Amino acid sequence: MMSNAEDLDAHLKKLNARAAEAKIHLKELSEELPASWEHVVTVAQRCHDAYAALMEARKAAGKKHEVPGNDL
Repeated sequence: MMSNAEDLDAHLKKLNARAAEAKIHLKELSEELPASWEHVVTVAQRCHDAYAALMEARKAAGKKHEVPGNDL
């Protein structure tokens, strides 16, 4: 059985992975421009939403529950 701290760390790692993936998709899309320009807003919104969720979770968790090795 996981403790609350372990659950929180797992949740933060999951959100961190989502944010990192969204950042990669946005970077890849930017490298394809001007092709696929019509997808910029959608991909950017997904990236924004992923980082907003991550930052909100970090804020709620407090500094003691930051994910180690996180450079985002």
